[in-house]
Amino acid sequence: MKAAIINEVGQIPTYGDYAEPVAKAGQVLINVNASALSNLTKMRAMGQHYSVDNQSNFIPGVDGVGNTLDGRRVYFAMTEAPYGGLANQTVVDERMIVPIPDEVDDIMAAAIANPGMSSWAALVYRAGLKPGQTVLINGATGSAGSLAIKIARHLGAGKVIVTGRDDKKLSELGADEFVSFDSTKKADKEGMIKDLKPLASAGIDIVLDYLWGDSALAIMIAVAKSDYKQPTRFITIGSAAGKKEVALPSALFRSSKLELIGSGINSVSVLNLLESIAGVYHMVAQEGLKIPTTVFSLPEIQEAWVAPTAPRAVVKVR
Repeated sequence: MKAAIINEVGQIPTYGDYAEPVAKAGQVLINVNASALSNLTKMRAMGQHYSVDNQSNFIPGVDGVGNTLDGRRVYFAMTEAPYGGLANQTVVDERMIVPIPDEVDDIMAAAIANPGMSSWAALVYRAGLKPGQTVLINGATGSAGSLAIKIARHLGAGKVIVTGRDDKKLSELGADEFVSFDSTKKADKEGMIKDLKPLASAGIDIVLDYLWGDSALAIMIAVAKSDYKQPTRFITIGSAAGKKEVALPSALFRSSKLELIGSGINSVSVLNLLESIAGVYHMVAQEGLKIPTTVFSLPEIQEAWVAPTAPRAVVKVR
């Protein structure tokens, strides 16, 4: 079969021939239709994600959309190594599939699953969002962050605040409030804290953080120094700002009701992650929601791999 192949960790995949998978007991073969090039896919393929062990001569792609041999159209995840989603065919545990509503096409199903799941799982299973609560999304101009606005509202958030680096984009996202910052300027952290303090005092119940770094610390400081008496759950989802370490003063937590929580693989069960994707698909089917995509064919895998992260790149396999 044809596939994208990584011969050594750290290399860009190449297009070539690979042995077809064989399903064992409890597994199901999938004829792959499309697979998105999410950050998770790339980081795992490059050996840079906490959830992966280094390997060689494998097919990347953590998830995708396809048809089972008996004709069911499904989303699949957690493929069985060395097989990934970027091939004509893959193999997964039979519990790792989710039916796709007819209203959601293959490209959109592949594109929206991972970014949609990130905020859905965080809000439902880690933050315990209650109707009417206020949600702040840090890094809202990315595909996952902008989608999180719609998901937060769908799940019952009463107010949504967004932060990011582009005033124009932030103002067009449909949030109730926005605060911009320039992560390249150290002084901007203090300005961000100042701008956030009145919003924090009015009440921020949940923070979804896709960036980490100085902006995350500024939000935590603003929350800790606010007059809001209810707990604020700060959910770290990603580190798109590139900083893996942040110096957290212990006084932030001793002097406030700030709670720092992670959301992702292992902190959320695989079952709950799949339930989150099913929820996103039903929302997409009901509301006709779409996100921008760029579609590549499987032979174009090298071009797709180095393409800009927005719009979301999706590889159409068949």
